Amino acid sequence: MKSSPPHPHPRFFNRELSWLAFNERVLEEASDRTVPLMERLRFLGITASNLDEFYMVRVGGLSVLAQQGRSRPDISGLSPRQQLHEIASRVQSMVARQYQLWNEELAPALARAGLRRLRWSDLTSDQLQHVQRIWANELEALLTPCAVNVDRTSPTVAGLTLHLAVRLRRSADGPWPPGEGWAWVAIPRSVPRFYFLPDTTGQTFVMVEDIVRGMLSELFPGVEILDTALFRVTRNADLTLAEDMVHDLLSGMEDVLAARRASHCVRLELEAEAPPVVADWLRQWIEVDPEHVFRIPGPLALADLRRLADVPGFELHRYPPWPPVPPPGIRPNRSMFEQIAEKDWLIHVPFESYEPVVRFIEEAAEDPDVLAIKQTLYRTSRDSPIIAALERAAEAGKHVTAVVELRARFDEEQNIEWARALERAGVEVIHGVRGFKVHAKVCLVVRHEAGRIRRYVHFGTGNYNERTARQYCDLNLLTAADDYGADAAAFFNVITGLSQPPRFHRIEMAPLGIRRRLLELIEGERIHREAGRPARIMAKMNSLADPELIEALYRASQAGVPIDLSVRGICCLRPGVPGLSPTTRVTSVVDRFLEHARIFYFERGGEPAIFLSSADWMPRNLDKRVELMVEVVEPEVRRQLERILEISLSDNVKARELRPDGTYMRPKPAAGDPKVRSQEKLYRLALKAARAAQIVRKHNFEPYRPAQASKKSK
Repeated sequence: MKSSPPHPHPRFFNRELSWLAFNERVLEEASDRTVPLMERLRFLGITASNLDEFYMVRVGGLSVLAQQGRSRPDISGLSPRQQLHEIASRVQSMVARQYQLWNEELAPALARAGLRRLRWSDLTSDQLQHVQRIWANELEALLTPCAVNVDRTSPTVAGLTLHLAVRLRRSADGPWPPGEGWAWVAIPRSVPRFYFLPDTTGQTFVMVEDIVRGMLSELFPGVEILDTALFRVTRNADLTLAEDMVHDLLSGMEDVLAARRASHCVRLELEAEAPPVVADWLRQWIEVDPEHVFRIPGPLALADLRRLADVPGFELHRYPPWPPVPPPGIRPNRSMFEQIAEKDWLIHVPFESYEPVVRFIEEAAEDPDVLAIKQTLYRTSRDSPIIAALERAAEAGKHVTAVVELRARFDEEQNIEWARALERAGVEVIHGVRGFKVHAKVCLVVRHEAGRIRRYVHFGTGNYNERTARQYCDLNLLTAADDYGADAAAFFNVITGLSQPPRFHRIEMAPLGIRRRLLELIEGERIHREAGRPARIMAKMNSLADPELIEALYRASQAGVPIDLSVRGICCLRPGVPGLSPTTRVTSVVDRFLEHARIFYFERGGEPAIFLSSADWMPRNLDKRVELMVEVVEPEVRRQLERILEISLSDNVKARELRPDGTYMRPKPAAGDPKVRSQEKLYRLALKAARAAQIVRKHNFEPYRPAQASKKSK
């Protein structure tokens, strides 16, 4: 399958259409018959989940601009209304491919493998009795039929929730006026989507909407049900807080969350079998642009299919497990502080275990020599051991500061809960920074050692979330080097104390310095190339959309600088265009783990500089967020980062190469060239290094030591 091109423009691709091209690459993985069946199902679910978020945020924001009459074009030359039209066309085509894949390939293949969906009419008498017990014991009490009044009012239809629209007729002998009317039933998202049934062959299931429809008369006794239709709405979630109008960010964010639940509808999905009378009524009642109404020829909310992908008993239809390996050299029975004091450590998740990062923070909470912990928190797991460690540290009397970003999209409610829990434990909580989202990932631990203060630092490209660390490719640097400790301390002083930004030693901070430094580095490569010195740019990131950086890359490419970019998602740069970007190559890797790390490499005339960062090359990251870019100077860690970059850029199995016309094509290796699947190669290398370290440990005697080796000076 070849991805459709984003809207062509002489210099830039459209951001939204480029993102849709990324989702099409994910759909290609779901369509790839060399991918195990359950993994294909998972990828299909991811494409649907991605579209949900895309409509809530990107389409939501564009629809507001269009309603306001804004016509200013973006960098690709498209106005908000033109973008909405292009999006609708592309998404209609994408949805058609999703359901063709489900109906014609995946659902039949699942049935052959022993995982089958039964409709209401397919149930045997025993299965019907089983379903009726589910209804009576689990579902009926949770469902509330809601009538639509004559003035067409009713409770708000919740976004991303399955609803059953009902056209009904009341009889003359009832308590209500006779005649036809409308109602709907919301199916709570808290109930299972799939109910498995007693069966002797394989695993069979019935979907919750089939149960509700089959038992609908129980909710409307004495009323004639004329028609029904399953539907789902998506509401605009691109609501921002007017920060200059609120005194308390936390309560202001709660108001934004409440407004999001009742914001305008940007998409309506309804089952293809919906009777015309119901479909017409829904379109008018919901008030949605007809271009963004989708007739769905299969189950709504395909994102839920990811739950089926995890059903036990189908291991042969999944990728073989790649459990994370212990980072080679890090000892489980030695204090993390001792080990970080000896050398810098780079941990590459999910190939290597995230456990040392968690242990670093947990040890800091328990260690009597630790005086203070300062940490940023953007997204965490619901039962986060890191949050628990910070609470314990504060309760033990340590000075703990947590910068909790309350505006982390779709994690706002959880972060509000964490902020309150941390405050109750005695943590000094900062609710972000006015006007900027704090997206940087850094933890600073201040420790008293041998009569002096020493700082230990963690910098990361991903969130402090041990669960996503098993699914996202991210980098973690642990160091006790003085420059990094001083920089981390100064960084926290800037964002918590409104101090004057210093001149950092090894880091750059957005919105103050990352853009300027990147422009200097890119321009430097152009100058080196023109002077005949070695020049090269390699970079790995999630998105590239900043026009100023893209123009700088164009100038470097026109000077002959080789530029190799691995950009997972949005890319507005047009590579390989003669006279514009002749030496620029862009690839995108989509595989079993989500590519999330940011690494930037600049040759600098033979004295290379390499960085890891929390920031993508997008205006929002460089101008509207607090981000960090960290220069790595320790030789061993530099070699590790260069190897990761080179392997990622050499992928010719799961990578797609961006062409000048905006299409993505799989690379075609030359005859004799080895196949390189970067994630597999990186895992195999991590496994090999872990085994080698284990062999070394077998030949070295190492005594157990206390977790805290040093004592406070008397």
